[in-house]
Amino acid sequence: MAERAQYEELIRQFSAFGAVKRELGRVLPAECPGGSVAALTLLGRHGDMRMSRLSELLAVDMSVTSRHAAHLAERGWIDRSPDPADKRSRILHLTAAGQVQLEALFERTAQLLADRLGDWSDEEVAQLSRLMARLRASFDDCRVLPPRLPPPHALEPTTRTPAST
Repeated sequence: MAERAQYEELIRQFSAFGAVKRELGRVLPAECPGGSVAALTLLGRHGDMRMSRLSELLAVDMSVTSRHAAHLAERGWIDRSPDPADKRSRILHLTAAGQVQLEALFERTAQLLADRLGDWSDEEVAQLSRLMARLRASFDDCRVLPPRLPPPHALEPTTRTPAST
């Protein structure tokens, strides 16, 4: 198991990764914000699904997923049809226009990554991809709450001698 200092450095690197995400977000067209990209990507990867499943995969509330779906449907990138098994539910389906949009988004982000990682070897890029997939898998069920940390004052060293019984 890694030492505490290694985890602290990892936390600092996660903070720095925000800059990478922001730059990736800058190449997205104005009509396709990050949440829409995430929804399109998941539909492209997993195929047709219920709105509730998309909400789980996005790890957001159904109301947020509903807004993303409405945004995508207004642009013709997805269809929302009644679920034959439960007419109250909707099945989301990526349209041909949505597939074209998704491919254009992948092209933009792939080009940015190619520009920024151009001096990396193929093995380094593959290693980063493997490690990020492994990290994501370690956090796969985001609905599970992390263990509660003790309050900060409980982590401070004390000079008191513990009572013995």
